[in-house]
Amino acid sequence: MEHIAPALLAWFYQNKRVLPFRTDPSPYHVWLSEIMLQQTRVSAAMPYYERFLAQLPTIADLAACPEEKLHKLWEGLGYYSRVRNLQKAARIVCEQYGGELPADYEALRGLPGIGDYTAGAIASISFGIPVPAVDGNVLRVFARLYNDDGNITDPAVKRKFTQWVVQHQPPDTPGDYNEALMELGALVCLPNGTPLCAQCPLAHLCGAHAAGTALTLPVKTKPKPRRVEQVAVALVKSPQGWLLQRRGETGLLAGLWQPVLWPETVFETADAMQQALAELGVQTAAPFALRGGSAAQPLPAAKHIFSHVEWQMAGWRFDAPAQPAPAGCVWADEQQLQAEYALPGAFKVYKKLMLNKE
Repeated sequence: MEHIAPALLAWFYQNKRVLPFRTDPSPYHVWLSEIMLQQTRVSAAMPYYERFLAQLPTIADLAACPEEKLHKLWEGLGYYSRVRNLQKAARIVCEQYGGELPADYEALRGLPGIGDYTAGAIASISFGIPVPAVDGNVLRVFARLYNDDGNITDPAVKRKFTQWVVQHQPPDTPGDYNEALMELGALVCLPNGTPLCAQCPLAHLCGAHAAGTALTLPVKTKPKPRRVEQVAVALVKSPQGWLLQRRGETGLLAGLWQPVLWPETVFETADAMQQALAELGVQTAAPFALRGGSAAQPLPAAKHIFSHVEWQMAGWRFDAPAQPAPAGCVWADEQQLQAEYALPGAFKVYKKLMLNKE
């Protein structure tokens, strides 16, 4: 096949989006952007990126950041293991590399949360090292370019595609080439819909375009159906604020704050939930004595989809007298909810209620 780099790069220089980590592609900035953009759209990630760097402008600042502040900066982005690994890696970088990411692909690859793709992106974009950076966008481009129906979740197929990426990579501009492939996949060679072949600089070389098979590629294994879990949620308010419960240090949403909840549980009545709260050590007003005799207020049903599980949430809101928070819990007023305690996006419906925004 004809070398794709000249046409691809000419298109990229004309059409690339202006993004802050391209304007200043320092290793830290590229690293942070690549971690944030995993499972996240560019438009959604950019406000987080700018706020994060304003608070933690260096890797040393990231390494030293208190956990609550770190989680608050990430609040709403999801996949919190990303930011925990980001800090773990930052501490290693400070201990072993003087606070600067190493200009070495294998050393980058050895840091927590940095896989082949992210190491390739940092190495090529920030350090000019000629290594590939193969993500889903790039795999899709090459599946169509070569009209290859190999399953891209098969490691052997991914290795083959990666070799094709390397064969076309210009040694003098490896970072621009890698970014151009990602940009082509994001803007033109689209997933889950008709690719914009009329706008593609590689259409004249594309096997799938010629064969009319672009919509069938790439081939990949279908994900397993998500497990559905019923989750019972209690919003409890006292004169001290709202009751928050800290999750355990392992598993889903590890170490983050949430309303009081019971996984894989359905309470048929407010009385039953009130009894469960009492067993936790939380005394609440009688369900039928809230607000001058009104019933405990049912919460709106909410749903949140994680990668492997779907939560279907329901419950009640209770008032409570002033009292010590039980073990693993705190009372948080509105200011603290806004500034200190990070509630994952799974609870955004309930956070709005807690902040009187609904």
